[in-house]
Amino acid sequence: MARTNGKKVSNGSNYVNDDIALCILSKLPLKSIKRFSCVCKSWSLLFENPNFIKMFISNSHPFYHDAFLILNQYPNSFYFLSGHKFQNKLKLKFPPPFLDPQLTISRIIDSVNGIICITGKTVVVFWNPATEEVKVIPPSQLEFSCGVMDHGFGYDHVRDDYKLIHYVDVVEGHDPFWEIYSLKTDSWRKMDIDMPICVNDDNVCLNGICHWLGEENDDYDMVLVSFHLANEVCFVTPLPFLEGKDYDFDDVNLQVLNGSVAVIFNHIETKSFHISILGEIGVEESWVRLFDIGPLSCIMRPIIVWKKGSIIVRKFDQLACFDLTTGVIEEIGVKAEHFCDIFIYKKNLLPFGVIDN
Repeated sequence: MARTNGKKVSNGSNYVNDDIALCILSKLPLKSIKRFSCVCKSWSLLFENPNFIKMFISNSHPFYHDAFLILNQYPNSFYFLSGHKFQNKLKLKFPPPFLDPQLTISRIIDSVNGIICITGKTVVVFWNPATEEVKVIPPSQLEFSCGVMDHGFGYDHVRDDYKLIHYVDVVEGHDPFWEIYSLKTDSWRKMDIDMPICVNDDNVCLNGICHWLGEENDDYDMVLVSFHLANEVCFVTPLPFLEGKDYDFDDVNLQVLNGSVAVIFNHIETKSFHISILGEIGVEESWVRLFDIGPLSCIMRPIIVWKKGSIIVRKFDQLACFDLTTGVIEEIGVKAEHFCDIFIYKKNLLPFGVIDN
């Protein structure tokens, strides 16, 4: 057993130095850390230990290796940002069919494995900038459609397939429905599933699971919706309860932090925000509250989690980098409009357009 007030953790005749044990634990996924919390009292209180939290946040995760950022400045200005301080800014030159001025880009849904999913007014495209591969997604052939809402783009590693989910609204007298596109079959398929729709533009894909924010019940409770691309099963997880605070969906940001799904609750009036990460999908009690930031000297709206415990934020009309472990704010010299999105992009030289007939 472990000595809860000592410097070493014992397992029979073998001892592990406490500092080494904490270093190892800080590199594990949150779900694994929670499982090990029963080993000893000090491990059950790891996320009350500021030093452990700093180690956990600062560890570089493969999700960020060789990655840089895509900045979307409205309306329709997209840039690659790279370099230690994002000093390199290169405007994206979008592929056909977006060379047609009539086909304006609505937004980037996400970037997964170097593949960017772009939606336009009447078209959806998968694009790999590194190989210049382009796949124009065929429109749904289902009748009665009067509008679609894209919810998630991701990679099904079980079937080696890129997929896109959307919610289809219909004309009066017909029920709305969900459908999913498969790159391998180059076709849409209607899904017999009921799940909350997305209430803002936030969505992330992690380990073959698409996540977005939805609402449930007549009280419009905030929930995390998690859809498995491989088995097409959906889980709903209530968001962590914040006593005495009421948030709109515009104040909640869905992110990936060190391999875990995270939510950032932003409170403009008090110039503060806090971050919680999810240990296990579908388990409300597995949320871990990591940071309470603020009050700050100025309003900063978090945009995206970046490497080694830093967050890209909008500070007035500029982008800045906020270090969670030190509280240091560093301006990076990039102008940020009131409405802007940022995506993590990783270069991929492998082909993706092989279609099974």
